[in-house]
Amino acid sequence: MKLQIVTLLALTALARTATAAPQTFDFKDPKNVNNAAFKLVAPKETIQGNANGISGTVSFDAENPASTKGKIIIDGKSLTVPNGTMKQHLQSAMWVDVAKYPEITFEIKELKNAKTEGDKITADAVGTFTLKDVSKEVTVPVTLNYLKGKLAERVPGQNGDLLVVKSTFDIKRSDYNVNAHNNEDKVADKIELTLGVVGSAAK
Repeated sequence: MKLQIVTLLALTALARTATAAPQTFDFKDPKNVNNAAFKLVAPKETIQGNANGISGTVSFDAENPASTKGKIIIDGKSLTVPNGTMKQHLQSAMWVDVAKYPEITFEIKELKNAKTEGDKITADAVGTFTLKDVSKEVTVPVTLNYLKGKLAERVPGQNGDLLVVKSTFDIKRSDYNVNAHNNEDKVADKIELTLGVVGSAAK
């Protein structure tokens, strides 16, 4: 009897291993809700804006979240702030130069210290952040929510799973040649980035 139970458990584990596989989640949002926000707090001014031109794909395995890999892409031309003149400056060659460098990317290589609690995973995402063709290795805190079978609840008529990714971290514009060390009384060197995006894996 004991041998039968052990054999059954072993076969169950083997079946899980055989069927488990990474899923590819697409972050091109049909609802156009995905968003990356930025905030700069300088002595004279606080600047806040966002970008909604989000795309990219992430490979995620619920049984092995540490193996998560992929790339989140921000369309530089979608960067915006409330002040129209400031938006033109932001996208100009002196600042982000979206004409020459149209994409801002974060390439995820792995998740470290991943902890799963229900459908929520907290971890440190290790990867490469690229802005104005300057790439820096970064490690940032990230929260993932794997919502199995919930795609139809967000996009009617489509069956599949959702992966919600959230992260807040800082970069320095001087590290990425974004008008480095100029106008810091009005435009802070430190940029706080907040990413809130949903990817879908249709079935």
